[in-house]
Amino acid sequence: MLRTCPNPKLKSIHAITRGVNARSVAICHIGTTPSLVNFTTSDRSKPIAPVICWSAIHNIVAVSVAGILTLTSAIWQTTIVNIPAVWCNLRFAMLCRMVCPTGLPRGIYGVTIGSLFHGLQYRTGWKRRGEKAEVTIETKYIDEALSEFSGYIAADELYDGPFCVLFIVDNHKFKRLYYEVLEYNPTNEDITRFFRRFKQMLDTRELTLKGITTDGSPLYPEPIAEVFGKVKHQSCQFHIIKEITKDILKGVTQVRRQLKQKKTKRPRGRPSGKEAKRIARKNKSLQKKIADLFEHRYLFVKHTLTAREKKILQRITRGLPQLRILRTITHEVYRLFDRRCCMDTALEKLEQLRRRIRRFLSLVGTLKKLFSPNLEKSLTFLDDCLLPATSNAVERANRRHRKMQKSIYRVRTKDHISQRIAIDMLRDSYARGRNETVNTLHHTRKRALLCR
Repeated sequence: MLRTCPNPKLKSIHAITRGVNARSVAICHIGTTPSLVNFTTSDRSKPIAPVICWSAIHNIVAVSVAGILTLTSAIWQTTIVNIPAVWCNLRFAMLCRMVCPTGLPRGIYGVTIGSLFHGLQYRTGWKRRGEKAEVTIETKYIDEALSEFSGYIAADELYDGPFCVLFIVDNHKFKRLYYEVLEYNPTNEDITRFFRRFKQMLDTRELTLKGITTDGSPLYPEPIAEVFGKVKHQSCQFHIIKEITKDILKGVTQVRRQLKQKKTKRPRGRPSGKEAKRIARKNKSLQKKIADLFEHRYLFVKHTLTAREKKILQRITRGLPQLRILRTITHEVYRLFDRRCCMDTALEKLEQLRRRIRRFLSLVGTLKKLFSPNLEKSLTFLDDCLLPATSNAVERANRRHRKMQKSIYRVRTKDHISQRIAIDMLRDSYARGRNETVNTLHHTRKRALLCR
């Protein structure tokens, strides 16, 4: 008859037999979370009438069973293993949601079968790995990242609803070095504290910062001068040119509005009389010029123009000398960032350009960014060939975070955002080994195909 081992931890264990003698079955408590689990076992010598047992435990192990243990979950209502006792060739069927596969039995009769469930089942994202990732970031990851430190960094802030994420990225290696999540908009004190913590990390490893690139925000100049001293501070060239091109496009928009005001209002319907027809022709030509200026407005801010584009620009600016001046200013601005000249030469060109703009009172109010001190800071890279002109490294980190916002998480807290960034930084650290493995497999497969 069925015999069970007494165990004080088990509750409500009973067995039902259908007139068949079963060999000894040992049931021992492994799990800690109770759940209704039923299993069946059959005697190898008598392939009929299985024995069914119910237990209020999460994990079970059957020892010294002549047949095969069949474990099913009362929650899923799906049989995981279904093996006829009369077969000698054992076949296993595993559920797709199973945490770990069933271990192969020893011998033909399956003396021991291990537990199918080593713990609670988790779906993707249920396990909180962020806390361990944050610890790894502060120890192992930062040591590996700073072992190849180039000396040049890029800093930027990223706003995520009520939160703000501060990033520091190696501007040559494109590796995220340090970050901090705030629950409010940062101030100069927060930026100063953020930079001091990073400087302590550099001082501990006897590293020196040679240059820093930012996006021209007023948050950074004072903290950088206070923490790092006379380090080279570069304003991002891309952000400066972007602001200047916006001003130039505003100037083109003002000209279009002025042309629209020159149109003469006339009653609806076809024009009758010479004067009405002349007014209609004038309005039509003005509307055509306004439409051309809107359609080809990109020509005023494009870096280089083809021969065809130069002809189009000459045609649409006929009778509008202020627009041709705007195009000339754009060309001169691009010339400032030519690496073939030094910073002193670029500053002289900038001063000449500013004097030229002051002659046109209508352009002084429009092109305010040309008189900004950030434009002078954006020319710092001309005296240092290793100093990057843009902050693309940190902008790439920001884009990666924006993508993670949409595809990975929606409910956002300070701790959750910090943990997700830590996990993503660890994933980046494994990229080099992943790429090497993929390349090795690719070349091995290629050589195998060539040998055939």
